[in-house]
Amino acid sequence: MSGYIEGTDRGQTTLFPDRLEDWICEDNPARVIDLFVDQIDLTEIGFARTCPAPTGRPGYHPSVLLKLFIYGYLNRVPSSRALEREAGRNVEVMWLTGRLAPDHKTIADFRRDNGDAIRRTCAQFVELCRRIGVLKGDCVAIDGSKFKAVNNRDKNFTTGKVASRIAHLEASVERYIDEMVRIDRQEEGEARLEKLANLHRRYGRIQQEIQRLQDMDRALKNSTDNQISLTDPDSRSMATSAKGSGFVGYNAQAAVDTETHLIVTHDVINDGHDREQLSPMAKRAKTALGRDEMSAVADKGYFSGREILACHQDGITTTLPRPETSGNRKKDMYVKADFAYDAHADVYRCPAGETLTYRYTTEEAGLVVRRYWASVCQTCPLKARCTTGKERRITRWEHEHLVDAMRDRMSRDPTLMSLRRSTVEHPFGTIKAWMGATHFRMRRLGNVRTEMAFHVLAYNIKRMIALIGVRGLLAAIPA
Repeated sequence: MSGYIEGTDRGQTTLFPDRLEDWICEDNPARVIDLFVDQIDLTEIGFARTCPAPTGRPGYHPSVLLKLFIYGYLNRVPSSRALEREAGRNVEVMWLTGRLAPDHKTIADFRRDNGDAIRRTCAQFVELCRRIGVLKGDCVAIDGSKFKAVNNRDKNFTTGKVASRIAHLEASVERYIDEMVRIDRQEEGEARLEKLANLHRRYGRIQQEIQRLQDMDRALKNSTDNQISLTDPDSRSMATSAKGSGFVGYNAQAAVDTETHLIVTHDVINDGHDREQLSPMAKRAKTALGRDEMSAVADKGYFSGREILACHQDGITTTLPRPETSGNRKKDMYVKADFAYDAHADVYRCPAGETLTYRYTTEEAGLVVRRYWASVCQTCPLKARCTTGKERRITRWEHEHLVDAMRDRMSRDPTLMSLRRSTVEHPFGTIKAWMGATHFRMRRLGNVRTEMAFHVLAYNIKRMIALIGVRGLLAAIPA
């Protein structure tokens, strides 16, 4: 092989073997994992077996397994069996664990049994970023993303899905019966008997499937949300924007700092919508950042009067667009946004210049609202574009000024929504790319939250290394 760079002879012996330390450079991210875990009080966080038992076979220290898992998620090796193999062949893992090689059962049990402590470890790294001054948290972007679960669509049942399948199977039964009648009348011999036997077997299998679906329908009536998943009982059917592209999974929530793109806090839920997640995520982000006041931006899926008010009362300024719930705009008719509110006079001005005055106060869906209308709608030349009723009525929530303030902020700074997209959707895309097509590997909501915590921790570590470098992070961790 003359003329090429030559490797070391495999049979060459050395007087002084290489040290593991010599294989790990000063800028290796494994050093960040090692120092970060060593600085954590694992007992205070809640890891099990931090104190060895006085009797029995010694176990692995939690720090060894925690380092192993953080390294795995940082390098897209989340499987316990894959980590078992890495412990016996990967020099960086050998350096982290001191050449210990736990079996895959021990590795998997550690992740399953220490979910709460692992999620606190993720929060500890966010606190570290805040403490060293990288994470200021003036504004966070909140969003949710759907992640696939270990549950096929065919193993998820809803009332509508069961009814549709039963109707389809009953139609198939009718076709088989008609075909058997035709064969019985028109054909003779052994071929006739073979065809009838084959159709009878198919008929029996369909009848069994119909019975199974009817049993499932009865079970659905006793479920809390009219939905059952067989493989992962906590996973739920998630609708997506594209027609027919829904899947069974979870809804991951995240609050991301708009300046550093670090994930401040996160959660995983099995609701298919985000309407009730604005104030919980914003308040958790505010607590994690240790701030008295904070700004948050979100998309229209989070719009809820109660959630906006709850954030306002907690010192959080939220900005998100109001969804268009009326179909009037598509009909070339006026919508509520076309009516201007005069706060000083407490009246609305319609596009025709008329005044809609306050009439009475009522309560709708737990919200106190005020009703406004004018008495001249019958003779208005624009009535056909305004309403099909006797008069056009406008409803105003008692805290509608918060929504008006949000609209003013968006009109003054139209880049807020693009800032939200570029901030919070990038981490989700990165984490999904790390996960691959399967997304979540674990089952049940608690375990899925643990898995997401590891992914978020790995993302934040990589992000901090990109911001201040390995050496800067190593110098900041013990401070």
